[in-house]
Amino acid sequence: MSRTVFCRKYQEELPGLPVPPMPGAIGRDLFENISQKAWQEWQGHQTMLINEKHLNMMDPSAREFLREQMQKFLSNEAFEQAEGYVPPTK
Repeated sequence: MSRTVFCRKYQEELPGLPVPPMPGAIGRDLFENISQKAWQEWQGHQTMLINEKHLNMMDPSAREFLREQMQKFLSNEAFEQAEGYVPPTK
């Protein structure tokens, strides 16, 4: 049986991450409070931001920007969107 967490983004018990996604305090916080579902959604959004905004991941300011956007995304705050992106309709 998988481990569950009370997901900060979805405000419900969902399957948790198998391991912390990054080292340090941020990784522990994500491991304890973010579901696999929310993390997978963030990874997709992060990829879109990197591609659409042409972020250079060697640039510390780009990494800091993504860290800030991750916190906002996972806490249901207003977060940066890619300009001109229209989500697919189902």
